[in-house]
Amino acid sequence: MDDEAFGELTARQADIVRMVDEKGYATLEALAQHFEVSTQSIRRDIIQLDRLNLLQRFHGGAGPSDTTVRLGYVEKRMRAMDAKARIGRAAAALVPEGAAVFLDVGTTVEAVALQLRTQHAKARVFTSSLASGMILAGAPDIELHVFAGAVRGADGSLAGAATVAGVSAIRFDIAFIGYSGFEKDGTVMDYDLEKIAVKQAAMRRAETSVIVGDCSKFERHGVAQVAAPHLISKLVTDAAPPSHLAEAFSAARLEIVIAGP
Repeated sequence: MDDEAFGELTARQADIVRMVDEKGYATLEALAQHFEVSTQSIRRDIIQLDRLNLLQRFHGGAGPSDTTVRLGYVEKRMRAMDAKARIGRAAAALVPEGAAVFLDVGTTVEAVALQLRTQHAKARVFTSSLASGMILAGAPDIELHVFAGAVRGADGSLAGAATVAGVSAIRFDIAFIGYSGFEKDGTVMDYDLEKIAVKQAAMRRAETSVIVGDCSKFERHGVAQVAAPHLISKLVTDAAPPSHLAEAFSAARLEIVIAGP
């Protein structure tokens, strides 16, 4: 977040924005306890910050605004580049020749797209990401399909009824799904309800659903449920999850694939 954006805010409001950006989501109660003020005071802060588009107000708390996240898209692509490249290689290696593949939105899924192109895997790729579509455009061994839909943000994410309808008409051998974090029980979480609807549609039509994300997301949460862990086949990441998530994944028979160097 640009420090100039904090110029018209109180110190508490600026700290709220920083906390939400770091944690991914914060409840009214947690913020009120942290600042030792009433939940009503925090609610008023959040309403103002939402109006300024510095965060997004949700029932019972706040998360990063869609604009804030998308303005940081280039920064997100740069962050953990090595980890994402390793995750991309490990994930692309799961794709059998000739498979029908769904690629979700997000910078880690884009790393999977890049590796599919680099590895020259013969596949039919369907995506709701303009960014992944551009990565794969012209690849000689890729039959590329980009779904219709409304563009949401600078990363070229496609969502809405047209996207869900298109996704629901295809059967995928494997779907690579991005996410924002986890609940303590291993439930996969994210923020944008329209994008979550696309993810869920793809998972319903996929033989194998694979979530991809670096280890920083083990400590992050989200606003809405993408899927319970037993609905996911594999997690491709760059480090072992903490014990409570490892136990939840094991109980759900979710396979953890740790990307090598």
